Amino acid sequence: MANSRNAQIPVVVLAGFLGSGKTTLLNHLLHRSGGSRIGAVVNDFGSIEIDAMAVAGALGDSTVSLGNGCLCCAVDASELDTYLARLAAPAAGIDVIVIEASGLAEPQELVRMVLASEQPEIRYGGLVEVVDAAEFDDTRARHPEIDRHLALADLVVVNKLDRAPDADRVLGLVHGLTEGAVLPATYGRIDPEFLFDCRPGEERVGQLSFDDLHDHGEHDPVHLHSGYETLSFTSDAPTDPRALMGFLDARPEGLYRIKGYVDFGAHDPANRYAVHAVGRFLRFLPEPWPSGADRLTQLVLIGTGIDADALAKELDACRSGGEGTAGNDEQAMWGVLRYVPGSEDEPGTP
Repeated sequence: MANSRNAQIPVVVLAGFLGSGKTTLLNHLLHRSGGSRIGAVVNDFGSIEIDAMAVAGALGDSTVSLGNGCLCCAVDASELDTYLARLAAPAAGIDVIVIEASGLAEPQELVRMVLASEQPEIRYGGLVEVVDAAEFDDTRARHPEIDRHLALADLVVVNKLDRAPDADRVLGLVHGLTEGAVLPATYGRIDPEFLFDCRPGEERVGQLSFDDLHDHGEHDPVHLHSGYETLSFTSDAPTDPRALMGFLDARPEGLYRIKGYVDFGAHDPANRYAVHAVGRFLRFLPEPWPSGADRLTQLVLIGTGIDADALAKELDACRSGGEGTAGNDEQAMWGVLRYVPGSEDEPGTP
């Protein structure tokens, strides 16, 4: 959905070693954003406001030089704040910001920089690590720190699977190195809905990467949603916060994305809670109920290999007073508040 001026803009950190396919993935997002405006902070050449209608390579006058290469080395938090402030300005109309890290960047430091931002208009949106499946063994040999990076990631995109002779083995290795969701991909093609809410609209037409052009020349285009399942859940009964946190803590690895609104009823009658999950990354954002709005819990879940019927039953059991719920005690919201930005109970910086 489009960003309202009262909402915070999510900032997604896109990391991965040289050649993993980060730029191809970002280029793909720009052309499949459904009309959403993406602001990109790109490692070596600056902060770029990119209208999703424009081609990915059309930088023009919107480029701001960072001076040197790696963001986590060349730019301190205050300097990054300058770029974030520009992209988050209401006049820019940006819906999501993606920081494409240098191939040798330290993802943990970039996450710290975003979390340390003093810009009230933005919020951290998760760490996405891109892996080259065809070169995974060689990359681990050259850069053993990749294991630590994968352990930090909320979502791992295992790219170039079509070029890996043992794709299943690589996927198994990656699964063993991360607690985040693992998303297989070729040519950096992932559904943007896994990272941010898209406006309805047509796919963009513009400058594509060589891989995009090459693949489209040999195969019929495949719709982004093919192979994925979507579950839409609506409840007119309040949700028990303890039960919902139990559901979220046990969510299956193939469940890549959760978004929507939760009604916690008497636990917080003044607010509904927007929920945003990418892989293992989770945030709740309380906001006043819109005037006249129906008090509903409305969630959309996107994944692959998931049992939608079973998940729907588990969510249905999270209704207040339902099976497995724990009543209306004053501590029930503690688990939720751990994932509210600025809360004293919010999890610490990675």
